[in-house]
Amino acid sequence: MYPICRSITGEGVRRTLDLVEQVTPLERTEIPTGSAAFDWEIPREWNIRDAYIADLEGRRLVDFRQHNLHVVSYSVPVNRTMTLDELQPHLHSLPDQPDWIPYRTSYYNENWGFCLRHKDREALAAGPFRVVVDSDLAAGHLTYAESVVQGSTDGEAIVYTHTCHPSLANDNLTGIAVAAVLASALRHDRPRLTWRFIFGPGTIGSLAWLSRNEDRLQRLQAGLVLGLLGDAGPVTYKRSRRGDTLTDRAAAYVLAHDSHRGVLTDFEPYGYDERQFCSPGFDLPIGRITRSSNAGYPEYHTSADDLSLIKRESLAGSIRAVASVMSVIDVNRRVVNLSPKGEPQLGKRGLYGKVGGAGPRALEQALLWVLNLADGSQDLLAMAERSKIPLDLIEQAAHALENAALLKSMACGPGTSNQSLAINPKASTCRS
Repeated sequence: MYPICRSITGEGVRRTLDLVEQVTPLERTEIPTGSAAFDWEIPREWNIRDAYIADLEGRRLVDFRQHNLHVVSYSVPVNRTMTLDELQPHLHSLPDQPDWIPYRTSYYNENWGFCLRHKDREALAAGPFRVVVDSDLAAGHLTYAESVVQGSTDGEAIVYTHTCHPSLANDNLTGIAVAAVLASALRHDRPRLTWRFIFGPGTIGSLAWLSRNEDRLQRLQAGLVLGLLGDAGPVTYKRSRRGDTLTDRAAAYVLAHDSHRGVLTDFEPYGYDERQFCSPGFDLPIGRITRSSNAGYPEYHTSADDLSLIKRESLAGSIRAVASVMSVIDVNRRVVNLSPKGEPQLGKRGLYGKVGGAGPRALEQALLWVLNLADGSQDLLAMAERSKIPLDLIEQAAHALENAALLKSMACGPGTSNQSLAINPKASTCRS
C-alpha cells in the first residue's frame, strides 16, 4: 500500500481497498460528486498520472514519480513555463527539516502546488522551468468500504480508519492494517455485537457514512477511530465527547492492566474522525486509539513518516491493545439474577466445591460477586472493577450462571445504547 497515491477520492483509494480485500471481505459504497453530507458536499474526484518541475533541458528537479508527496493533493492540472519568482507561491518546504518533504492538501480550494526538500528549493536557479501537473478533477465518486462481522445480538460497534493519505506509513497505513487484521481475525469467532469496520477518507468519509446510516446509530453501543499505531509512542486513548461511555470505560480498564499501560487523554474537537462521531448532534460513544497523537511526532505529515518509522513491536502491541478493548466491549453486558432471594445453592449445580472450610476458589468468588451485583443496574465491567476480579473471570462466571439458568443477559433494545444507559444506570429500556 505504501507507494499508492491516495487522496479523499480517486483510484488510489480503490487500489488500496483492493489490497485490504485480500485480508477481509469488503462492501463498497460509491457516493456521487455533489451529494450532500450534512453541511458538506461530496467533492469532485481527483486522479493524477504525473507531475514535475523540470529545467528547459528536461531534467526533472521535482518529480511526482520519485515521491507522491511532491504534489499538493488535489492539485488542478497545470502545463506552464514559469520563472522561480512565479513558482515560489506554489512551493512548500520545511526550513527546520531541510531533508524532508512536507505533505500538503487543497481539497476544497482549487489550487496547485509542489512540496520539496528545503535544501532542493534553496538550490533552484532563477528559471525558467517547465511546470506540469497531469491530473483530473472531474465528476466521479467518493469511495468507502465496510467489513461487517455479524454478531449474535442486535447491538453494533464500529471501527473507523482513514484511507486518504498518500505515502505516509504511520498516518495511516498502520490504522488500515490493524483494522483489516482484526476484521479478519474476528470472523473466526462469533461476537456478541455486530462489528462494522469502516475504511474511508478523513472527515468527508465519516460525514458521508453518518449521513447515510443515521437509522443504524440507535443500535450503536461503542466504537473506535484508529490511526498512527506503529510509532514508538505509548498506546494513547482519546476519550469520547462525554467521557464516560462503554468505550471510554473499556479503554481505561485495558490500559490499566497487563502490558497495555498507556495514556488516557480527554476529548477535544481536533483530531481525526472522532470529531464527526462526537459532534453534538450525534454524541456517539466513540473514542480514538493512536500511539503518538496527530502532529505529536516530528515526522508527522512528512516524507520521514516512511516504513522505517514503523516499529514491529509497536504495531504488534497496538493490535493487542485494540483487540483487548474490543473484547471488553463485546463481552460486557448487563445481567439479572433469576434467583435473587438469598444465594442459590451452587453446589447442587456443580458450581461450588464439594468440601467446605477452605474458602472459595477464584471462580467461586466471581460467581458470588456476579450473583450479588446482578440486579440489572450494573454491567460485567462494573462488577470486575468493584470486585477487583479480572473481567475474563467475571465473564466466565456469568456464562456459567447463564448455563445454569440462574442469570440472564439484558439486551439493549432499539433506540437504546450503553451511551443512554450511562445517564441513568437503572433505565428500564433494556429488556431481558
